[in-house]
Amino acid sequence: MNHCNVDILQQLIDKSKNIVFFGGAGVSTESGIPDFRSTDGLYFQKWDFPPEEILSRDFFYKNTAEFYKFYREKFILENIKPNPAHYKLAELEQTGKLKAIVTQNIDGLHQAAGSKIVYELHGTTLNNYCENCHANYDLTFVKQSESAPDKIPHCTKCGAIIKPGIVLYQENLDDDVIEASIDAIQNADTLIVGGTSLVVNPAAGLIRYFRGENLVLINKTPTPMDSAANLIIRDPIGAVFSQIKC
Repeated sequence: MNHCNVDILQQLIDKSKNIVFFGGAGVSTESGIPDFRSTDGLYFQKWDFPPEEILSRDFFYKNTAEFYKFYREKFILENIKPNPAHYKLAELEQTGKLKAIVTQNIDGLHQAAGSKIVYELHGTTLNNYCENCHANYDLTFVKQSESAPDKIPHCTKCGAIIKPGIVLYQENLDDDVIEASIDAIQNADTLIVGGTSLVVNPAAGLIRYFRGENLVLINKTPTPMDSAANLIIRDPIGAVFSQIKC
């Protein structure tokens, strides 16, 4: 742990009045949720189909049972809890310094830690819905669908297929979430980016809307925005935030 960098981050936080946090999969890996692109991530595991294909809109409709087999195994994780990064961000929000969290994650751990203003760019696994009558279903319902004859969750009201509340490949991000995220980033004096390689667009492109004073990058590997950062920290994000005082 580079304590000098943590001290600099603490000073930036202390001086800031409008902080926005932009996070990716690396924020949740310390909670036991695998990321996508590291050597142990989902994209390097062996499946009958590439994960990028499984998580596409076309695949969902053409191979729904296979989609849910993957979804139940990789996205319905039990006993997963927020880590120090999630909790510290919630504390920073309570102080009034942190104005918003913009996240690429779909696990709901920021809200579980107590954060209130969270913009979920890629949706969430916690809200699953009927495409026909729009009834909502939780993850327990989706998990139990494994015992259904076709292995697919169906609406108990109208019988239609339940769709997960995540943004699949070939689908657009929610316009309202994008607009709110851009507004938050544009108004921030400090933008802390953590746990993301910043290679997934359009989400990663939102960083370019930042016009504030301090850009902080906390990620184990280099990102395309390193040259624009005031501070780069290569340590695990949970370990970094556990040292921060609100």
